[in-house]
Amino acid sequence: MHRLLLATALLLCAGTEAGAATPAPTTPPRINVERLQPRSLAPKTRLHVELIVEVNRLGQVTRVRSIKPSHNPGFDRHAYGNALQAFIRTPDGHVVLGSYRLSYDYDPKTLRVRRDVALVHVGGVNPNAKGAATEMMEIARRNGNRQRATSATPKPAPTDNARRLPDLPQVMHTPPH
Repeated sequence: MHRLLLATALLLCAGTEAGAATPAPTTPPRINVERLQPRSLAPKTRLHVELIVEVNRLGQVTRVRSIKPSHNPGFDRHAYGNALQAFIRTPDGHVVLGSYRLSYDYDPKTLRVRRDVALVHVGGVNPNAKGAATEMMEIARRNGNRQRATSATPKPAPTDNARRLPDLPQVMHTPPH
């Protein structure tokens, strides 16, 4: 009985030492992307883009009706892509069907983009329309298989005899199908 008690005490002591040696989990350090990116690549002037978008019953942007570009093609593409992926809802999570104005303002001093949302008019949209981002992903999935099949390069046919390698013209020119 005394030995069993001693063995239990040793196991408990060993368990607490092993548990104490385990370091506490730490969060990885945050990387400040603004500090890593060179300022020389950023635009030097203020930029402003306005997009009029339609929203479905889930709050997803279904299409972009119009755009007032900033005349900086890169910034316009980023704003357009961001708008297509946007969800627009009220602070309490409800959706107001209609058209919205998304405006993107770039400040060269802070290198930040500010997005504002304003309701242009209620209604006049298809509440059951698919979100633009969802529709693009479905198209990409459908076309992904087709693109992989056409990008495969033809290879020379294997020879029956391992000692005989294919002739150079056979390797250089693939036969027509």
